[in-house]
Amino acid sequence: MAVEITALNWVPDFARGYVRDLRPRWACEEIGLPYTTRLISPVPPKPDWYFDEQPWGQVPVLHDGDVQLFESGAILLHIAEKDIRLLSRDPQQRATSIAWVFAALNSVEPGLFELGNVTLFSKDAEWAKLRRPSLMEDIGRKLDRLVDALGDRAWLGDAFSVADIAMVTVLRNADKSELLRARPTLAAYVERGMARPAFERAMAAQLADFQPEPAAA
Repeated sequence: MAVEITALNWVPDFARGYVRDLRPRWACEEIGLPYTTRLISPVPPKPDWYFDEQPWGQVPVLHDGDVQLFESGAILLHIAEKDIRLLSRDPQQRATSIAWVFAALNSVEPGLFELGNVTLFSKDAEWAKLRRPSLMEDIGRKLDRLVDALGDRAWLGDAFSVADIAMVTVLRNADKSELLRARPTLAAYVERGMARPAFERAMAAQLADFQPEPAAA
């Protein structure tokens, strides 16, 4: 039985390919897990029933038989449990992958999310101009530690895993800044992830689901 991923039917051009339903799509593509999409509109108001599934009305939501869950990290781990190609049964390798999923979403992504606000949504605000230099320093220090942790390995663990899906999709949020260009190790890591056929299929599927104009809720 195919799992169902709730995604958006439209986003502005700058967000296409970056919406977080890309993460479970990629995970499904890596292990050949069939999935369908249920598309909702980002145009307010979102239907009341959707807030029963996702308290903030965001995507993705996953339905897998009788199991329903939200938050892309939780969904990634749920899918990863289905196949050792995403989550090893070796205790240490499994623990390492899980730890890096949380690290990607809790230690790396918040700074990049704030950077998007500073450089895009609030770029003309005085507070944003003042915040940007120190924010870039903060993010840079975290990325430097990530460079050290990755070392000369291709992936965060002994092999590609769910951790790399999480981290690559997070780091892509910096692909238009100097943060990755100044760190060739991370830039190459992201490129390796994006070169995987499963990523390319997931990206194509997300883009194909977007309508040219925003649809009513």
